[in-house]
Amino acid sequence: MKWMRYRHGGVEGFGQLIDDSVQVHRGELFDAPQPTGALLPTAELEWLAPCRPGKVIGLWNNFRAAAEKNGWSQPAEPLYFLKASSSVTAHEADIPAPIAHDGRVAYEGELAIVIGRRSRGVSTADAAASIFGYTCANDVTAIELLQRDPSFPQWARAKSLDGFGPLGPVIATDVDPLQARLRTLVGGRERQNYALSDMFFTPHELVSRLSFDMTLEPGDVILCGTSLGVLPMKPGSVVEVVIDGIGTLRNRYAPTGPAAPA
Repeated sequence: MKWMRYRHGGVEGFGQLIDDSVQVHRGELFDAPQPTGALLPTAELEWLAPCRPGKVIGLWNNFRAAAEKNGWSQPAEPLYFLKASSSVTAHEADIPAPIAHDGRVAYEGELAIVIGRRSRGVSTADAAASIFGYTCANDVTAIELLQRDPSFPQWARAKSLDGFGPLGPVIATDVDPLQARLRTLVGGRERQNYALSDMFFTPHELVSRLSFDMTLEPGDVILCGTSLGVLPMKPGSVVEVVIDGIGTLRNRYAPTGPAAPA
């Protein structure tokens, strides 16, 4: 199944994507939703992010190829940061240029895990039951902000600016990501192409280990990290993150933003 959220006639809804239409459901996405019988063409809908996470957890150094090229050692445990939920935006939405940062902004095509039930201290063997499904993500990063203050790396700020967390277009519930590849295209040109099986920590391992640190709630998102090919985006660039079995997340990096406060 592929689940999507949308806005139609000013009203938000969700349902299953079937070809070029959505089968409308009622209730809660993560709690036995029921079909209404209505079918809406996607051409008439505004895409919304496929879930509304309470928190977004992002992995660093989770792919072997990137670690080898950059001289990073294999992590003994997941290395992660928190990304503001207010950074989340939807498929086909513009990524706004930052207000208070005029430096380089990079794309990072990633697999995202969507949590489906409250999870605390789950084993790796039981982690599958905590995963509702998977979606595509672009972990957008303001590069210079990371190390602008040498005394304090600003991971949260550099990755949490408005619009810096595109998710979508759907949540796929019946895909095996370890059999899939991720590609990132910028202006139609392929910049990333890597196997998701190259992770140090698989999705089930990530859910288990993170659930021992913090309670995972339905709708929470775990970004699994990225691999080789991350580069700055030029204003106006269209970035597509494509994952086998899920689909294509497409966003444009807007050429200008509002002026920063004086």
